[in-house]
Formats: sequence, structure tokens, C-alpha cells
Amino acid sequence: MHLQLRKFPEIANLVPYLKDYSSALIGMTGNKNSKLAEFSEVILDTHVDVEACPNKLAPTSSTTIQMALGDALAVALMELNDFKANDFAKFHPGGSLGKNLTSKVEQFLSSQKPQVTEDSSIRDVIISISASSHGITVVTNENQIIGVITDGDLRRMLMKGEDISKVLAKDIMSAHPRTIEKEALAKEAMKILKENNIGQLVVTENGKYFGIIDLHKLLDEGIN
Repeated sequence: MHLQLRKFPEIANLVPYLKDYSSALIGMTGNKNSKLAEFSEVILDTHVDVEACPNKLAPTSSTTIQMALGDALAVALMELNDFKANDFAKFHPGGSLGKNLTSKVEQFLSSQKPQVTEDSSIRDVIISISASSHGITVVTNENQIIGVITDGDLRRMLMKGEDISKVLAKDIMSAHPRTIEKEALAKEAMKILKENNIGQLVVTENGKYFGIIDLHKLLDEGIN
């Protein structure tokens, strides 16, 4: 693809500013006699004899060469400047990589905080689970986490055919649930969720119940 600056006046106008703010201007062009080549201290020749386009018209082979050279330059600069993943996150915080490297659990907490005590009745447990969209409630004792109850736990209890009028939260809860501190990275929460095949994770602050983080929320935000 021959880049003629006279065909792209906006690029021609940009070149002087680029030269003012750079130690050297590197130009990629398939035409060594172009204006871009004239302004550049370093010329990377992207000339191709024939484009891959069946009509030999649309830029195809030439654009592939330019992308390959651009990637090579970027990688070389990263190595020369010891550019690490955290540096990428710093300059590109809104992207998926930036989020995965910097975002913390507390940024994705649910606004709902389902909670019952160990002596709560089944009725209270059902109300707590139904009031949130997570299908889970946390069993606490003075804000210390002692277990969780999911809608699956309720179904399994009902299938046993027991007299539920006397069943308390502590009788059907799963003790010692997996938790994560709110200051941990969100990607660590995602790792725990995936490894344990669960949809929600209990979030703590200094070991005490703080909230719930949901798998689908993390996926929606690009955390993986």
C-alpha cells in the first residue's frame, strides 16, 4: 500500500508535530519516494509486488506486512524499556488486560448482602435467598461467617422429605465456605469461582462478612 501524503492531508499536517515530539520519525511506506519517506529519518519499506486481492487492487499483502512490522516494533520497544504487564495496565486501564491486572474484588460487589443467623428458620432462609438474585445466603454469628446456604441446599433438604418446621439454618448450611478479601484482585476471585465450579463467592473484610461477588458480573466486566 503506497501512502502518498498528498492524498491524506491530515497525515501531512500531523508529520511536523510528530517530528517536534520525537527523536526520530519512523515511516512505513511502500513508496520510498513518498512524502512520508521524505520526512522520515528511518524508512521501513512495506512494498509488495502483488496484492493478495483477486483483483490486485485492495490492500491485503501490504497491510499484513505493515501490521507485522508494527508488532515487531512494539515488541522490540517493550523489551528495550522493560515494559511489563503492569505498565500496560497503567496506560490502558479500561481494556480487558488492564482490568484483569488492576481491578479489585470490591469494585464488582453486589448491592445485595443476603444474610441469616445460624438459628434462623427455614422460612427466613427462603426469604433471604429469594430477596437476592444470587441464589445464596450467608450464615453468620455476629458477622463472622460460619456457612452458606444455596437454593440447591434447600432443594436437597426438601427431597429428603423431612419435617422442615423444625429445621434451622445451621442444620443445612455448608460450613467453611470459600471466601476472598475485598482488596484481592478480581481475577483471583474468578480463578476460585472457576476452579470450584461455583457461581458466587463470599467477600470478607478483615475476615468478616462484607458482601457477595457473582461470576456473571465478572464475566460481563471482562474479568477472566
